Amino acid sequence: MAKRIVLLLLLASLVGAFFALGLDRYFSLEYLQSQRGALVAYRDAQPVLVTAGFFGIYVLVTALSIPGAAVLTLAAGAIFGVIWGTVLVSFASTAGATGAFLFARYLFRDGIERRYGDRLKAINAGIARDGAFYLFTLRLVPAIPFFLINLLLGLTQMSARTFFWVSQLGMLAGTVVYVNAGTQLAQLTSLRGILSPGLVGAFVLLGIFPLIARKLVDTIKARRVYAPYRRPARFDRNMIVIGGGSGGLVSAYIAATVKAKVTLVEKHKMGGDCLNTGCVPSKALIRSAKFASHLQRAGEFGFGNVSVKPDFARVMERVQSVVRTVEPHDSVERFTELGVEVREGAARLVDPWTVEIALHDGRTERLTARSIVIAAGAQPFVPPIPGLAEAGYLTSDTLWELRELPRRLVVLGGGPIGSELTQAFARLGAQVTQVEMLPRILLREDPEVSEAVRRRFVAEGIDVRVDTKAKAVVIENGEKLLVCEHAGAETRIPFDQIIVAVGRVARLKGYGLEELGVKTTRSIEVNEFLQTNFPNIYAVGDAAGPYQFTHTASHMAWYAAVNSLFEPLLALRGGKFKVDYSVIPWATFTEPEVARVGLNETEAKERNIPYEVTTFDIEELDRAIADGEAHGLVKVLTVPGKDRILGVTLVGEHAGDLIAEYVLAMRHGIGLSKILGTIHIYPTLAESSKYVAGQWKAAHKPERLLRWVERFHAWRRG
Repeated sequence: MAKRIVLLLLLASLVGAFFALGLDRYFSLEYLQSQRGALVAYRDAQPVLVTAGFFGIYVLVTALSIPGAAVLTLAAGAIFGVIWGTVLVSFASTAGATGAFLFARYLFRDGIERRYGDRLKAINAGIARDGAFYLFTLRLVPAIPFFLINLLLGLTQMSARTFFWVSQLGMLAGTVVYVNAGTQLAQLTSLRGILSPGLVGAFVLLGIFPLIARKLVDTIKARRVYAPYRRPARFDRNMIVIGGGSGGLVSAYIAATVKAKVTLVEKHKMGGDCLNTGCVPSKALIRSAKFASHLQRAGEFGFGNVSVKPDFARVMERVQSVVRTVEPHDSVERFTELGVEVREGAARLVDPWTVEIALHDGRTERLTARSIVIAAGAQPFVPPIPGLAEAGYLTSDTLWELRELPRRLVVLGGGPIGSELTQAFARLGAQVTQVEMLPRILLREDPEVSEAVRRRFVAEGIDVRVDTKAKAVVIENGEKLLVCEHAGAETRIPFDQIIVAVGRVARLKGYGLEELGVKTTRSIEVNEFLQTNFPNIYAVGDAAGPYQFTHTASHMAWYAAVNSLFEPLLALRGGKFKVDYSVIPWATFTEPEVARVGLNETEAKERNIPYEVTTFDIEELDRAIADGEAHGLVKVLTVPGKDRILGVTLVGEHAGDLIAEYVLAMRHGIGLSKILGTIHIYPTLAESSKYVAGQWKAAHKPERLLRWVERFHAWRRG
């Protein structure tokens, strides 16, 4: 830090001295014209010294971002001629620009990254991908101040080598123009006279040319991808959507709303995993389990002991009843009424525009569409544990067929799904052991958040085992045992049923991705517009990632639908919409409930992003006390010294609902001060937002101003 301060002071001193000593008068057109003869004579007398001196001065002026590079470029033409002047200026300007680039990097980049690291991540990703291309374009347009380009790119991750050679190539055209103008120095009346409107226009066209070239390259790449296939002369549909889950339903709905002809293909059940095996049934199960836990707490609320044993079969029937109640929202009939053509069957990509549908009635149909949206979802990942398949297991997809409560249940996995199911089954009467191979459950959350959930689990009689790796499943004397390893020792856990909840993987097989050549890794590869390597094929939701949430799939669906349906019109606004993942909330519906948006403290430390933490304990909240739920916290990360929110973690009752205020605030740049100034109803859990904002305000009160205010009040007392 000390070295940087010294260098900054040195550079500031040099720039200050330049103006204080009036050296800027030597960098004017008038001075150059008056001294041209003397400079040429001096060059003839001392060619090496003049050349070296000119080169050094040019590098220094450019590196310090001092005005004068244009006049020096003219001087190069006037003193050295077109060829030698161009060579000198080309290398001197590039060396000086690189010097400014390195100064900015050394002095400011670390501080900028600490403060704005999260925002710079996307910029640096773009620089890594297209930085050289865009730098070359900027260098071709002399209307953009070059010193700004030097300094700003120094704050990015672009390599100095790339910056040097691209700058040299990009500035060459402008250098030739100015050096050539310098050979006609006597005829120049002002620097503006060098660049006529026509010449400026030519440079602008030069600047635009790489963009046009890029578009041509993209077109050529697309043609290469499409080369083996024959594009239909006309299309049956504007869009075909594969998958009737959240992402597929929203994509199809948007298409129908804007009067596009769209077909949605679903091979199993409309509503996808969320309605049938995920969000809806799991929350119905959790609600019954929570009611059971409240019955066990009857004494807390002034009632005598309540002895009611959960009827597991009836609980599971209620779960299915909830699913059936929600089903019409996602039904074939509803979406048909909305203008979506629904096909029930298995879809398969035949070529980039054709989908073959094996209908449930045995018929086969082929449809073509200008664009295709893949919303095939995900499925539970089952690790290759020896003996697991032979012993039998359940997943979050298959457990809904249960009608008898397992007496001894193992839940494999400590993530959100595993934790929700662990607590729900335990509250309904099962003896549950949760096994997690990582050091703690809910690893994506901060340690104190994970610990709060773990403590609650243990208090409710759940056996939570972390740092425990499942090695095998064996059956001995008719009893099923999970063989684990913990701290180097083998342990065995007896069970009647085991639920595997270690994560979900994208559905990538069975509908033609491999045969067509759509690129995949762990999910379907898409660009920032959600296009696959076939530009007319898009992918959304769990099949594409990076977030496996129902609400994120819906969010992605908007981008895929709009980008695909309106591509020609979007070209007029500068291109398609890039999907925005900047503010993605999520919740884990355990008790205590955990909700988050943006950064937590663990992620901020990993990314070296500076932050302040403000915490409010919900045990102090009046409504939480009245409800008998005085537990949890609100934890807000902000930019140091400012109220701009970087992230929020909520732990406690209705955390998933309360987080919405912070999602809105982050999405629209609302800080804690405005939240503090917003009226919240008393007594509600939502007041926690006001109180945490108040704590931030108290920690940042203007002490000096308050001392003066104290004196003012003392003066008024007389």
